[in-house]
Amino acid sequence: MEHIVVLITVPDEDTAAKIARTLVEERFAGCVNIIKGVRSIYSWEGKIEDEPEVLMIVKTKKRLFNNLQQRVKDLHPYSVPEIIATPITEGAIEYIDWLRDVTI
Repeated sequence: MEHIVVLITVPDEDTAAKIARTLVEERFAGCVNIIKGVRSIYSWEGKIEDEPEVLMIVKTKKRLFNNLQQRVKDLHPYSVPEIIATPITEGAIEYIDWLRDVTI
């Protein structure tokens, strides 16, 4: 399939909503789910960090990833934002057709 799920973490719900709305309005994404209450533990600049974050689950076309990634970087407050993707290997055909139609 030609579609992917992109995972993005952000510091708060307002940032997630701003990025999500932009991605959908500009048709880089068909849908973005925003999940509050994520706890991220990671190594940063020699220290172990333990921070609350918000997870964004973005559905889009694989060919849009580079443009989507750049748009997220433009809007994201982190210097090294988490933006990772995985392929959608199966899905309801009606949903995949809709996703194809609503993205550029």
